Order: sequence, then structure tokens, then C-alpha cells
Amino acid sequence: MSESNLAQRKERDEMQVSGAKVIAQALKTQGVKYMFGVVGIPVIEIAVAVQEVGIKYVGMRNEQAACYAASAVGYLTGRPGACLVVSGPGLIHALGGMANANMNCWPLIVIGGSSERSQETMGAFQEFPQVEACRLYSKFSARPSSIEAIPSIIEKAVRSSIYGRPGACYVDIPADFVNLQVKMNSVKYIECCMPPPVSMAETSAVYMAASVIRNAKQPLLIIGKGAAYAHAEEGIRKLVEQCKLPFLPTPMGKGVIPDNHPNCVGAARSRALQFADVIVLFGARLNWILHFGLPPRYQPDVKFIQVDICAEELGNNVRPAVTLLGDINAVTKQLLEQFDKTPWQFPPESKWWKALREKMKSNEAVSKKLASKKSLPMNYYTVFYHVQEQLPRDCFVVSEGANTMDIGRTVLQNYLPRHRLDAGTFGTMGVGLGFAIAAAIVAKDRNPGQRVICVAGDSAFGFSGMEVETICRYNLPIVLLVVNNNGIYQGFDINTWKEMLKFGDATAVAPPHSLLPNSHYEQVMTAFGGKGYFVQTPEELQKSLRQGLADTTKPSLINILIEPQAARKPQDFHWLTRSNL
Repeated sequence: MSESNLAQRKERDEMQVSGAKVIAQALKTQGVKYMFGVVGIPVIEIAVAVQEVGIKYVGMRNEQAACYAASAVGYLTGRPGACLVVSGPGLIHALGGMANANMNCWPLIVIGGSSERSQETMGAFQEFPQVEACRLYSKFSARPSSIEAIPSIIEKAVRSSIYGRPGACYVDIPADFVNLQVKMNSVKYIECCMPPPVSMAETSAVYMAASVIRNAKQPLLIIGKGAAYAHAEEGIRKLVEQCKLPFLPTPMGKGVIPDNHPNCVGAARSRALQFADVIVLFGARLNWILHFGLPPRYQPDVKFIQVDICAEELGNNVRPAVTLLGDINAVTKQLLEQFDKTPWQFPPESKWWKALREKMKSNEAVSKKLASKKSLPMNYYTVFYHVQEQLPRDCFVVSEGANTMDIGRTVLQNYLPRHRLDAGTFGTMGVGLGFAIAAAIVAKDRNPGQRVICVAGDSAFGFSGMEVETICRYNLPIVLLVVNNNGIYQGFDINTWKEMLKFGDATAVAPPHSLLPNSHYEQVMTAFGGKGYFVQTPEELQKSLRQGLADTTKPSLINILIEPQAARKPQDFHWLTRSNL
């Protein structure tokens, strides 16, 4: 070997790399494409390093919103988004997002800076037992023992986040690791983890499930967000159409089969649940959203067929007639094979179908009557029916709030899977803007021009309203609708508010659910360079929404003033009640 070659080899052997750059390259190797966070000591260099390797970094205004955004990327893409936070309080702010990701079963990686190793137990800056704290909110929580160990820890975190039931994982990075230099050739990057293995249900269980479905007098399929995450839309739609079965989507199961499909019985939700004799659950859990599967919301002898990737979920609250453990897409194909071998259809003119159609017709008539009201201020139904008229069929709909989300779910249609994001299993308020930012970032890469519509109540908007600046900074053409009723659930008009304050200080006389009447939330958007609209009539709403959708160059916020005492019709599903009609 020549002297020059020896010199070059020696130079390569002596080349060093920082912990920040090792973290960035390890994330890149594991297929992480997006990072959201709030930088500060000690993680600034990590954010710079991820940008250098081609990972897109979005700086947010609050760690909670950053964590929500990263988790939404995991749901939309199947690969975890990363959330970068500082130590102590920064990580604590992110715990809400980690818990939400775990409850929703969405993959997420949180990278948290922590105090220097040499200062542990000394009262270091923002010292906190972060690894231990995160174990309650994650599938995996660890601190690398060295710079060289970082790639293997990150590989395990990414793999754990997507294998089995997806969820959050945490990697703790001591402050002294970030700029610590080690020899480049001492770091071995782990090859990108393989996609999650696809498991299938037992053949005998699939045969039994098909038999139970064939013998049903009043069958129902319930499509959950687990089916959306599993990309099971093609198989489930084929099953529905081939067997002529009615289906009901959960809130984020909407769009797996289009909401306007003739077999969708969402408008007769309560009737379908209460009188079905066989219910097939595709990635839907018998939790509070589905009233635990218990009477009086269900028949005492209803037979449940559970399709789920998580064995521990099977049998929760109700003993199922059949359990199908496996990947939802794969299990759906197994069921289809049974019906291909021995074709069967549920009679479209059965008494069950007739009862469901009649209930759908009557409920839709009530909603249309409410929507047609000309009185001002507008009610929720009037607002949502006018919004629905203009929504692009391929848009993402992000929804949060109490009445706003519940009523919007029944009116705003979804036609594509994984195109609705809302408060989810945890019923979390404050997710809206983070979810919308994530959807807009993903859409920008995958389908430029695709719109993101974020519909939030005025209370829900308040949780993360400053993320409007983030939206404007990255010029994401999100259309944000704030449905403003001056309160949480209900509020007061300006005259009632002024009269009320005559009786004392607001802290003593203002009901806890009230907010300041007629707040101009649209000015938050205009303050950062976006477009803002304050609307009070259907005509103003139609015009402002048309303008907002037409302008793909900047974001807009439409502040929609509605009747402060507006409420839902009795049939609507309410996320807080246990006795929905």
C-alpha cells in the first residue's frame, strides 16, 4: 500500500462524528422522513443534523402539538414520525401526545434531550427521570449507553413502534451525547427494520366466522381505524358488496368505504347497534366509543366476531362468538375466500335492511330540516351542510371539539381511507392544528394540491391556536374553520354576557363553560399573513369558503359565528355520554 493510501486510510480512521449526526443518520436509515419539535438546549444540533441528512423538520410552538403531528404522520404513512423535545418540561409537555398515540395505536418516536450524565442526582438543569416516566406512555423507553449504541436503540424503537399493535416509543439522549465526538468507523448503523410481519387467523376460526355470518338475521360490520391503518379498504369493500352487508364506520373508520356507499348505515347508527344479532368488528374496540358492547345499546345475546391484531384486545368487555387474530387486511381476504368457495348474500329486501333504511331516511330528514333553518345566528347543521357542498372529495378532514366534532361527523363525508383525523380513542382536545399540519406536510409530498380542512370548535381551537403561526411560517394552505358558539358546549350572546357581568366579577358570575362572546379568531391568522374571515350568514360562509379553497398559496381561517345555545339532535352520538339515543 502506497504512503498516500496509508495516509488516506489513517485519515478516515481518525474522522469523527457527533452524537447529533449519529442520531440523524440512524433515523434516516430507519425510514423516518419527518420530525416535529421545539428546539432548545440540548437538542438544537439534532434538529440541524436531521435537516442535513434530508429529514424534514417542522418547528412547532408547543411540544404537545408537535407530538400530535408526529403521531398523525405515523397513522397516515405507516412509518413513525419523530418528535424532538428538550429535557424536563419539554418532555412532559410531549407526554400527552405519546399517550394519545398509544391509545390510538399509532407509531411515534419521541427523541428527548436530558441532563448530562455526570450531573445526575445533583439537581441538574431540567433533571427528570425521563426514561422511567415515558414507560407508562410508550411501548419502549430507553437511553443508549454510548454514542455507538444509538443506531441499535433507534432501530429497536422504530421496529417496536410499528410491530404488533403500533404505539409510541421513547429514546433518551443525554446532553453530553449531542456534541460528543467518536470515531466514525466505530459507529455501525443497523439496516432498516423489515416491514411488520403479516399474521393470519386460524383457518378453523375463519370458517366458523363465515358460518356465523351466514346464519345472521340482522348482521352488521363495524369498520374501525385499525382497518384504515391496515389498508384493508379493498378487501372490506369487496366483502360488503359481495355479501350485501350493512356497515357502520367508527369516526376514523370513515372513508375505508365511502360514506355515500349504499350499504353505509351511519345515519341509523343507534338502530343498527341496538338490534344487530351478529356484529363483525374490523379493527374496532368495544370501548366507550362503541358503548362497551353491552345492553341496552346492544342485544344481550348479540354475537361478536372480533378481527384484531392484538390478542389482548380479544374478549374485552364481551365474550366474542369468534376471534380472528391477525392482520386485518389478511384476515379479510381469508373471509373472502370462504365466501368465494360458497357464495352467499344477505337478502337486500330483508326486514333488517328495510328497518335500517327507514331509520336512515327519518334521521336524514331531521338533519335536513335543521340545516334548512333560515334563522340567525346559524346552527351547526346549517354550517356543516354548506361546508359539505364545497369540500373536495379527496380532502383531509381534521375535526375536533365536542358538538363541532360530533355533529360534523354525521354531516361531513369522507370518501377515502385515512382522510379523517379527530379526537380519537382518547377523546383528546387540542389535536386539530397538529394533525392538520401533519396532513398538509404529507399531502405536499405525496399529492401536491390536496387540501386539508381543519374544523374546530372555538374551545378546541384555543388549545393550540398559536400553531397558526407554524402554518403560516411553512405556508401550508390549510383551511381552518372555527365554529364559534362562545363557549364549551354552549355559550352566551354578547348582550347576555354584558348583563351577566353587571352582577359581579366574571370569576364569580360567569358559568365555567362560557368564553368571551364574538371573539375574532380570524385575526390570529391575519396577524401572521394568512387570510381571515368573520362570517355570520350562510352566504358569507359560502363565499369565504369558496375563496379559501380557491387560494392554494396561503392558509385561511374562517371564524363562523353560530347560535350560542345551538345543540345536536337527540340521535347524534355524543363522545361524552354513555346513554346516546
